[in-house]
Amino acid sequence: MDYLDFEKPIVELEKKIEELRELSVEDKVLQPEIDRLRKKADQLRQSIFGNLTRWQRVQLARHPQRPYTLDYIHRISETFIELHGDRYYKDDKAVVGGLGSVNGNSVMWIGHQKGRDTKDRQYRNFGMANPEGYRKAFRLMKLAEKFDIPVVTLLDTPGAFPGLEAEERGQAEAIAKNLKMMATLRVPIISIVIGEGASGGAIGIGMGNELYMMENTWYSVISPESCSSILWKTWDYKEQAASELRLTAKDLEELEIIDGVIEEPLGGAHRDWDASAEAVKKQIMKSLERLEKLSPEDRVNQRVDKYTAMGRYEVRQEEPAGKKS
Repeated sequence: MDYLDFEKPIVELEKKIEELRELSVEDKVLQPEIDRLRKKADQLRQSIFGNLTRWQRVQLARHPQRPYTLDYIHRISETFIELHGDRYYKDDKAVVGGLGSVNGNSVMWIGHQKGRDTKDRQYRNFGMANPEGYRKAFRLMKLAEKFDIPVVTLLDTPGAFPGLEAEERGQAEAIAKNLKMMATLRVPIISIVIGEGASGGAIGIGMGNELYMMENTWYSVISPESCSSILWKTWDYKEQAASELRLTAKDLEELEIIDGVIEEPLGGAHRDWDASAEAVKKQIMKSLERLEKLSPEDRVNQRVDKYTAMGRYEVRQEEPAGKKS
């Protein structure tokens, strides 16, 4: 298990607990001390994870042992048939999708996929989709609409791939075309941020009727590092940038950008993949139950109203000409 810097006090206690367990395999003389240390570790974990900064939540969203899209799909979906290719260029490995079932309900799964080791990360392009990834998602969503199947998208990307070849193949056009299509898709769309939700790379498959974020995730127009490099010409202010961006699940719930927060196991989703998947599954089932009661026209109107209502503004009256304010 990899530990982040702010988890070091917990690591020391857990190491001590493990040492005492090994010493007391045969007898149970040390069990009271082990129980005491476990209780202390739980209290310390509650204290640390109950007061995380925005930057610390960004770090948790990027944890290398955090479950990715396919990890959730294989735990939630009784069946899953992956579908490949955009029918224009090639199959983008950074976006996965296919047909599955959740509690007997057919679902079209679509999500960003990262890799675990160096070879797999390169294969998945670090979760950064090219235009063909968004065009594959477009094809799968239209297929879902044809057969009246709800769409569930899982967002986890540091952003759309910014390479020259992606721009040559129409990166911006592919994302814009997806947004236009998703605005009027007649089947339910449920979107969940399971890790990083960066910029157009995330919203390119995330314009849902209902949008949720897992507790330790972030969703923003720009990453803290990129924001810092633009404003201060260095990454050194990434923590300040994260704070100012208000990019955590709690922030976006307060701003009414998302519909709710999905709780994670104490310590983060990487601590218990099964419990995390179960929490996501429960939210999907609740959302499906609500959205499937709506007519296709009502789903489209609800989605359009949801996004047009985002943001706050005020209208100021112009001062009459010649009048001093």
